[in-house]
Amino acid sequence: MTIKIYNTLTNKKEEFQSQKEKFVSMYVCGVTPYDNMHLGHARAYVVFDIIKRHLLKRGYEVKHIQNFTDVDDKIIKRSQEKNILPSELVRTYIKDYFDQTEKLNILKAEKYPCVTQMIEKIIGFIQELVNKGFAYEVNGDVYFSVEKFKDYGKLSKRSLEDFKISARVDVSNDKRSVFDFVLWKKMKEGEPQEVIWESPWGKGRPGWHIECSVMSYELLGETIDIHGGGQDLIFPHHENEIAQSEAKSGKQFVRYWIHNGFVVINKEKMSKSLNNSFNLKTIFEKYDSRIVRYYLLTQNYSSPLDFSKEGLENTKNTLHGIDEFYSKLVDFAKESAEEITDKDLLILQENFLSSLDDNFNCPKALSYLHELKGLALKELPNASLERLSQFRSLFEDFAETSLGIALLEGQDVNLDLQSLLKKRNEARKNKNWSESDRLRKLICEGGYKIVDNKDGSSVLVVKKA
Repeated sequence: MTIKIYNTLTNKKEEFQSQKEKFVSMYVCGVTPYDNMHLGHARAYVVFDIIKRHLLKRGYEVKHIQNFTDVDDKIIKRSQEKNILPSELVRTYIKDYFDQTEKLNILKAEKYPCVTQMIEKIIGFIQELVNKGFAYEVNGDVYFSVEKFKDYGKLSKRSLEDFKISARVDVSNDKRSVFDFVLWKKMKEGEPQEVIWESPWGKGRPGWHIECSVMSYELLGETIDIHGGGQDLIFPHHENEIAQSEAKSGKQFVRYWIHNGFVVINKEKMSKSLNNSFNLKTIFEKYDSRIVRYYLLTQNYSSPLDFSKEGLENTKNTLHGIDEFYSKLVDFAKESAEEITDKDLLILQENFLSSLDDNFNCPKALSYLHELKGLALKELPNASLERLSQFRSLFEDFAETSLGIALLEGQDVNLDLQSLLKKRNEARKNKNWSESDRLRKLICEGGYKIVDNKDGSSVLVVKKA
């Protein structure tokens, strides 16, 4: 078994080798909680959820850290607009993050550090950069001297001459170079006191980039196996993380950089700043969160994903087909097999896992899920109970364990519907077709579908979205 990862640092697919055998340290850049989660966020966290699930499946222990940037210009501005404290705003949107990611069936990180919990460590980190000559203070602001770090640009593959100043890099006449980025911001008039701290350079707060370097260093160490986020973070955020982290430690900061592609609408990146984002809360009012998760898996993670209503509708139909199949399978195989022993299924299992070994190829993995579904449908209901149980076990493993797609089956329904189903089965057994049709209509009016089996039995399938 060899896992291959496309490493943004080297621009090639590489064989994954963790620093410690069967242990992976992984840091994922989290949200700035000033607004609701949108589909672009969902894609990033579903991607890293798949990565984590597959590493776990392949026997690794994964220490996964994901931060909340709870001190930021956008948070301050939004809290002032709402006339509430920044901490109150942050609490609201951190809750939204957990609400939406739970619906998306995303595994929780081991820790979710916040910037406000790390201020003392951040100040110490900056002070060490100053002491080493990589940073300097001007009138209460502290900047990183980019030209002092000789490898600057190695992630984004640009030289200093190629760089354009990013909107999130402060431009100031006090800086020695336009390329230098802020590590510590001095207090501005009117800023809330709860986001201001004392430091050796006066009152202020951390810059954006230093925060992730410190949190990853404190919780995962000087060198980590995997770090990533959306492609928009390559520059300046991740480039600056490398500079300040490696300037401090003198060691490689990250071994494998992973970046997911954007969600696009009309070929434009989806983002709050472009005012074209779709927040998950709104989407989930119309579409089951399982549909959204499945939809996010249909394109290779590093490629753009074109968002459309048509795409969601197609995914909804696909998932209905999966639900109907699984309900039927469960009706025949009441329990999953404890292990897979069938030769054909073992081959299919290895093909599925190998597709995820190859840079987490979810579209290919989904194709094997549907191949398994098609194979099982051909054999229902004539296959042996043992084989059907193995079909069920493998299907659950593919869908739920590896891909995080929760499977539903038509057993969790109310007693009235179960009673109607029982009466309908009796009517079918007695060939009372008019009564059978009447009862089917009553059941379907409740929003359920019915799958009739060849042996005369029926099963209720989940409500239509």
